[in-house]
Amino acid sequence: MTEPCAKFRLSAGVSRRAILSGLAGTTALLALPAGLWAHVPASSPVFRHGVASGDPDATSVVLWTRVTHQGAAEVAWELAETAAFDPVLRRGIAATGPERDHTVKVLAEGLAPGRTYYYRFRLGDAWSPVGRTRTLPQGRLDRLGIALASCSNYAFGFFNAYDAIARDADVDFVLHTGDYIYEYGADEWGGPVAHTIDRVHAPANEIVSLADYRTRHAQYKTDAGSRAMHAAHPLLACWDDHESANDPWIGGAENHQPAKEGDWAARRAASIQAYYEWMPIREPAPGRTRAQFWRGYSFGDLATLHTLETLHTARARQIDYLAHATTITSKDAAAKFRRDVLGEPGRRLLAPELEADLEVALAASVKAGQPWRLIGNPMVIARCDVPDLAALGLVPDPYPALATATLADLARAAESPATILAWKGHWNLPFYPDTWDGYPWARERLYALSRRVGAGDLVFLSGDSHSFWANRLKDDAGRPAGIEIGTAGISSPGDFIDSGFAPDTARKLDAAFAEHVPEIVWTDNMHQGYVRIELERERGLASFIGVDTVLSPDYRTFTIRRAPFARQGASVDFT
Repeated sequence: MTEPCAKFRLSAGVSRRAILSGLAGTTALLALPAGLWAHVPASSPVFRHGVASGDPDATSVVLWTRVTHQGAAEVAWELAETAAFDPVLRRGIAATGPERDHTVKVLAEGLAPGRTYYYRFRLGDAWSPVGRTRTLPQGRLDRLGIALASCSNYAFGFFNAYDAIARDADVDFVLHTGDYIYEYGADEWGGPVAHTIDRVHAPANEIVSLADYRTRHAQYKTDAGSRAMHAAHPLLACWDDHESANDPWIGGAENHQPAKEGDWAARRAASIQAYYEWMPIREPAPGRTRAQFWRGYSFGDLATLHTLETLHTARARQIDYLAHATTITSKDAAAKFRRDVLGEPGRRLLAPELEADLEVALAASVKAGQPWRLIGNPMVIARCDVPDLAALGLVPDPYPALATATLADLARAAESPATILAWKGHWNLPFYPDTWDGYPWARERLYALSRRVGAGDLVFLSGDSHSFWANRLKDDAGRPAGIEIGTAGISSPGDFIDSGFAPDTARKLDAAFAEHVPEIVWTDNMHQGYVRIELERERGLASFIGVDTVLSPDYRTFTIRRAPFARQGASVDFT
């Protein structure tokens, strides 16, 4: 998603129950291994980036750490069923060095399905914090808890929602749908806040080289909330755009200028290498590349989760509204733009190999009788056409002045978020042309794939937008296509507040979208936080959890809204 609100891409009441965590009580907190507290510094300067685990299957899981060390090193690791490591079930030695930025990744194998394990690392006399992980369950499963996270921008604030996830006793796994890091320089988006709270991006430049990306990943993993979350729960991850650069496509990126920043392919490769070094994820299977980063997870007989890759393997170039703005001068012209430009057949988001893997996974889930099919989705998929906000009296009406505007006039007008919203709403155009709304052919192709295998009941778990969402999805024919649960940023601010709208106006804009856009049941762009999704056999619950501040590591959580949903025959819907 374009950050901040770029030209023509402007990228319910709340009861604040200020209960510390409001999620996990003292007993659950005390049950966590030592070292999982957000305000406790790393136990050793050798392991200052903490530990992490992720990408599990039923019998194995990736264990990760990084050592602050010069030259080559051999790092010992141990895994046990108790935090006392008595007895140790698995142990080994992992080699690392500057060629992999002193990161350590171990695939711990031969484990039992659905079990909790504890792990730690040692270099010389220095011990890492203790981490807790788990394998995927097999057989009968009656409950699953997933924390949905996205958009953690170091410059904008502390990762308090990560800390809350670490303390959440109802979470089994964490799904991070991307924007795990941001590429901006110290004085770019978020810079003024960062200087105020002493969280200035390092390196100071926009990151481009392998060394830059490594440094930025390292900085993000020094955040205490990040260390706590990674140590407490295994990670299921997909990436969005800012792990490389804003709005990439297969041939470039919006935030990459070759004359200034060099070869895009080299920059992309550097970002992907650093991501694989610094994240607890498996290397690609034989015949696949690191760019083909999608995964499938099966949770016993209860659920399947499949993540998507929408950036580096198939994505067509995003449509820029400004390039077409002077031709959109009537409702008919707006409809033609939607049909012929946004809706051009063949404008892909998903690679054919991903579609094939997804179809196999969904068909297997249907055949196995699993009640839930989840999609880890980097960006919002619901139709989000902007209502006529000027007619509703929420933003100033720029017409008729813009009706005959030149391209230069429109470019100047685009600097005003209110004007851009009014322009989009006047023509009922999608909020973002760089999300699924800008790729309706690809979206319809995905919906058709799911229907073909009898899985028109998908639950999309989405990030990117810095807003909370509960959306009811339809295909072009108006048939149910599942539901969408979207999370706000861990620290990235909502668009309306970031664009300078007063809080009261921002709330009214949220309400207008929910009231006038058919697929939106509810949305909130006022808060940072995460979503806890709890699945049972026939019912699910999405709890939208906010944090009261990201400007200090001292915070409280509150439940903004709870959205129950249930299976309804061959579909799923909010109840």
